[in-house]
Amino acid sequence: MKFCSQCGSPVEWRIPEGDTLPRHVCGSCTAIHYQNPKMIVGCVPEWEDKILLCKRAIEPRYGLWTVPAGYMENGETTSQGAIRETLEEAHARVEIGSLYALYNVPHVNQVYILFRARLLDLDFKSGTESLEVKLFAEHEIPWQQIAFATVRNTLKRYYEDRITGEYPFHSGTIDPATARALMEPGKRT
Repeated sequence: MKFCSQCGSPVEWRIPEGDTLPRHVCGSCTAIHYQNPKMIVGCVPEWEDKILLCKRAIEPRYGLWTVPAGYMENGETTSQGAIRETLEEAHARVEIGSLYALYNVPHVNQVYILFRARLLDLDFKSGTESLEVKLFAEHEIPWQQIAFATVRNTLKRYYEDRITGEYPFHSGTIDPATARALMEPGKRT
């Protein structure tokens, strides 16, 4: 950020009075411009013993598979965002269930919030951000082509939980080393 969005004057990178972290501060009107993590909301859409995945038509990770998810918008709840993202990416209608996973990804300033969801029907197709959408049974999951460590970890937990029939809330932090390890070919941990 170079200029203040309130008055147009140049900003400085400094620790404002009463704060502990450097921020963009306007030298003229003294507005403090906070930059906070992006919230990613989405779901694991279920239909019988299958889940719906989307093949990405955008970067990052173009051509790889993910659950429907994306940036939360102002003025919406996390579950509303998950419903909207599923509709945008897969033209799929879902009923949002329980909060299932929350992953901190501090090295890219993101927080992933993922719900379990039930597909309401089989009327789905690719949205503008998806090359393809498809239902997958567990043995069909393209593990080598999962786009993000957060999604790989969520799917791993989902299939472990399905064995017991109990789906507790999962949380954790994905750091760069963990992300690389999770994304190595042949890994599911």
